[in-house]
Amino acid sequence: MSPRKTLAPLALAQFICSFAGSNMNVMINPIRTDLHTTVQGVQVCITLFLLVMAALMIPCGKLTDRFGRKRCLTTGLAVYGAGALLSAAAPNLGVLILGNSILEGVGTALLIPPVYILTTMLFTDMTSRARAFGAISGMGGIGAATGPLIGGAITTWISWRVAFVFQALIIVVIVVLARGLTDPRPAQPGRPLDPVGAVLSAVGLVVLVGGIMAADKNLLLMLALIAAGAVILAGFFAWVRHREQTGKEPLLSTALFRNRTSNFALVTQNVQWAMLMGISFAVSAYLQVIRKYSSIQTGVIFTSATLGILLSSLAAGRLAKRYPQRSLILVGFATTVAGIFVLLLLVKGHPSPWYSAPGLFLIGAGVGVMLTPSVNVVQSAFPESLQGEISGLSRSVSNLGSSFGTAIAGTVLVAGFAVPTRAYVAAILVMAFIGIIGFGAAWPLPRTKPGTPSAADPAAG
Repeated sequence: MSPRKTLAPLALAQFICSFAGSNMNVMINPIRTDLHTTVQGVQVCITLFLLVMAALMIPCGKLTDRFGRKRCLTTGLAVYGAGALLSAAAPNLGVLILGNSILEGVGTALLIPPVYILTTMLFTDMTSRARAFGAISGMGGIGAATGPLIGGAITTWISWRVAFVFQALIIVVIVVLARGLTDPRPAQPGRPLDPVGAVLSAVGLVVLVGGIMAADKNLLLMLALIAAGAVILAGFFAWVRHREQTGKEPLLSTALFRNRTSNFALVTQNVQWAMLMGISFAVSAYLQVIRKYSSIQTGVIFTSATLGILLSSLAAGRLAKRYPQRSLILVGFATTVAGIFVLLLLVKGHPSPWYSAPGLFLIGAGVGVMLTPSVNVVQSAFPESLQGEISGLSRSVSNLGSSFGTAIAGTVLVAGFAVPTRAYVAAILVMAFIGIIGFGAAWPLPRTKPGTPSAADPAAG
């Protein structure tokens, strides 16, 4: 199977998963009307989808070693497709949460780790791997950015339910394209699992994000849930150390957290997706609920962000040859934060939605520039033997960022709808502050020039 044919189903799989994370943003009004729910109900559905992905990505990354990467990929596609069809037929919010948040979330957690593991294994040199990750990360960014446009068009002209049918059709295309995909390494059926670690990590993340979402209801409840989540996650890491000390294989090797470069790059991944999804939700909710724009009008406004991501992602391969990964990540954060302030300054006092376009374009371009190098830094920091674990951790951190962004932006908006414009500005400024944190995390990354393998790079021998 040629590299291009190998890459096509993997990139398309990342596209549809990212698409699913953002296309519901433009369906807020139609869904809340059709299913007799609220803006917060739709926010819960979106956040839960992202959270289920984050909570299960690490255990599912581990499953790829035991059952094989291709088998996990195809199983995930099947579960995702079933969830999309159930969502399309949902009679109420509960069924929509089951189909979209649970089944699509589980399906995504199963299929995304194989995408990144197979890419790392099949593209062995730094240049081809950078191009491959550029295509996959770029399709992920494009999926997140085009979700509002495509979802808005389908929702306005047909129905929000057909947007889920569209997802199921894309899944069928991926299954067909992936038929010739081969797994470079055989499955290891005897590879031990760590169910206790899986439960602790999943529950800890769910409780932690639940605390953020409770901020607009009860401050004490928020603090209690966040503290409980932190305690459960601390218990998870204690359990991991115990497993290693007793000679048993844990859910995650502590070696993954001893790599300083990877740790900082993981923070940048988390922040990138928090910004992209948080801004997407905040802008979409504001335009639909406050400005009363239709789904298609909201989606069209986001085409500027889509264009920014597309142009910068297409240039990812060339940029990776010329500039250090660190430089690209720093420029990406600086551009995205600048885009946020341009967005706020131009929109102020101007009723036309097109004043949002320049800021959204800069935000999209900034995110597109840094998606690929962040992924490449993390994946290339470990040998093939740890690719299953680091891929699961990497995707979990990214999706946790998405759920953080949506939860934080949504909580700020819902808490301040009494003064909607101020709430919108506050939500966007919070995203800018998060971006500054990401810039700080990128600063310590090594200034490795293109073509110079790092000590941790598996290709360095």
